[in-house]
Amino acid sequence: MFNFDHYGELLALVRNSLVVGAALGLVGGLAGVFVMMRDLPFAVHGISELSFAGASAALLLGTNIVAGSITGSLLAAAAIGVLGTRARDRNSVIGIIMPFGLGLGVLFLALYKGRAANKFGLLTGQIVAVDTPQTTWLLATSAVVLAALAVMWRPLTFASTDPDVAAALGVPVRALSLAFMLVLGLAVALSVQIVGALLVLSLVVTPAAAAARVTASPVLLPLLSVVFAVASIEGGILLALGSSIPISPYVTTISFLLYVVCRLAGRRRSRRWGVRAATSQPA
Repeated sequence: MFNFDHYGELLALVRNSLVVGAALGLVGGLAGVFVMMRDLPFAVHGISELSFAGASAALLLGTNIVAGSITGSLLAAAAIGVLGTRARDRNSVIGIIMPFGLGLGVLFLALYKGRAANKFGLLTGQIVAVDTPQTTWLLATSAVVLAALAVMWRPLTFASTDPDVAAALGVPVRALSLAFMLVLGLAVALSVQIVGALLVLSLVVTPAAAAARVTASPVLLPLLSVVFAVASIEGGILLALGSSIPISPYVTTISFLLYVVCRLAGRRRSRRWGVRAATSQPA
């Protein structure tokens, strides 16, 4: 299953992927915090399907795959943000977009006559196909996402925690919601390039969900989410390099194990606090 012969030489082949992976871990970990706060995991999956369709169209046309993926993601994010203002409406829109995007992607891949590895990589991720132009695109887009999150972090946190009070105090809740959906679209498009369209949740959702199991601190939560996301993607790349299996199973397994550990640790901490509270009560 594993073969680490000439591992040092192979490591040079994924230098771009390691750099991009660190950036995507940072983006996915931070965006994932708001995905969990705003209950948007289903939206992440919906956006990834149209991102897959955009990347497939670019592959068919011979244009930049990253640009195609970003275009598809932004279209899906804008549609969800505009049409799905309420949770019920949003889920309906996502349920319509997901099969449409997947169907388009399958159509474009069926028409594509190039290497089968390129088709497979869009679904399950790839680690050696991140060339220098793609690295530039991905890092530049990551910088845009991080800058946007930095600008909207405080008001978006307020609007995500208590939208009614935030709106009453003049926070542009609706505009922030649409802006975050577009930022989320960019984050998903970036993640698709490494882990593939089918398993993007493991990078944008699972790390934040794991962090939320062990802390509610506004500082530690995003920090742990980023650490878990970076550990998942970098660990997945390093393991996949010595294996014939695609990267995505490794990324998903690492992120899942981190979630299980955090869930068990959170449950143990809750029991400990429950015992302390019970023993501290006067008889």
